[in-house]
Formats: sequence, structure tokens, C-alpha cells
Amino acid sequence: MFVHVPSRRKPRPALATYALVLLSVAMFAAWWLQEPMLRAQWLQRFGVLPGDWIGLGHPGAGLSVALVSRLATALFLHVDALHLIGNLVFLVVFGVSAERPLGAWRLLLLFVACGMLANAVGAAVFSAQGGPIIGSSGAVSALVGAYVTLFPRSRLGLVVPLGAFLEFVRMPAYGLIGLWVLVQALMYALTPAGASIAWPVHLAGFVSGVAYALLSRAAIARRLRN
Repeated sequence: MFVHVPSRRKPRPALATYALVLLSVAMFAAWWLQEPMLRAQWLQRFGVLPGDWIGLGHPGAGLSVALVSRLATALFLHVDALHLIGNLVFLVVFGVSAERPLGAWRLLLLFVACGMLANAVGAAVFSAQGGPIIGSSGAVSALVGAYVTLFPRSRLGLVVPLGAFLEFVRMPAYGLIGLWVLVQALMYALTPAGASIAWPVHLAGFVSGVAYALLSRAAIARRLRN
């Protein structure tokens, strides 16, 4: 468990978190502005296609650069605004708070590496699925898992609509996990593609985030002391 110690130093902006947000928004805009046929091609080119992973267990089969790179590019693809916004809200809430103790490069490694691992698990679980696995839900789940493992008693700020006004409230990190699950359930119910939400990807991301936090706990503690 870590305890935040007040500092006189002005906190650095969470550049890595904001860069991930901007990249996700830019990818969504670039996808949205294309013709429908090109949109489908983008999903096939940059998404994780579970069928491509079926033959990897056979002798002589090997991973290609394109196959591995799609595990990363799929993290920044979203096909509807609700899915994009739902992921980015929690990326900002947890990312901004986590980047200060973790540092930019450690946060980027957490997001990309754990997100890729979560997508690989999804490809294995949904090996018979025809559609691609896309979205940053696995990576955001990893960020949530890592943060609550490192700072279980922390309280995070969140702007919520209360009546006609927006109010800034602080919620326990574990409470925000429940809110994250609720948002995922709402997306499942409200979006036409809700039935295709890859829950194993979310779970794999969360577990990998917890493992990442436990493995890097000592290095993060040294960073907080310096």
C-alpha cells in the first residue's frame, strides 16, 4: 500500500494519458470520415482477427509482425462514440492519477503491453468468432486493476451531472470499479453491437494490470521516495 505525501512541487501534466486520449480520438475520426467499405477494411487491417490465431498451435507456425502489431493497433479502434467516450472517461480518471506515481513510460507500458495481452486472450477465447476484437477496454481495465492494487484507499475525482449542474465529487477507487462495470453493462444494453462485447478481454486486462502492479511495486515505491 502506498500513501501520497503532499509535495510543494507543481505536478507535471499527464502527457502520456492525454496522448493516448488524442490518439484514440484521432483514430476514431479517421475511421469515421472514410467510406463504409474502407471502414470495414480498416477493422480487418488494424483489429484483432481471432481466426488468424487458430493455426499458431501447429508445428512450424509462427507469429508475424502484422499479427502482433494488431494486438496494439486494435486498442485505438472504436466503432461508436459511446464505446469511445466510455473508455476515455475512465482512461482520464485513472490515467491522470496513476501517471504521477508511475511516470509516463511505465504508464504507457502498462496500457499497451497489458492491452495487447488482453487482446491475445480474447483471440484465444473467441477463436471461432468472425468479427474483429477492437477497443481499449482491455487496456483501461488493466489501468484500473493496477491503480486499485497500488492505491486501494485512494479517492479519485470525478465530474458528474447532478440536476442542471456538474459537480466535482471524490469516490473511492473501489467504488469506481463498480461504476466501470456499470458503464460496460450499459454499453452492452444500449449499443447494437452490445452482444459482441468481449468480457474475457476486460477480465484479462484487469488481472494483467494487477500482476503488473505487483511486479513493479518496488520500482514505483522508489520513484515515490525520490
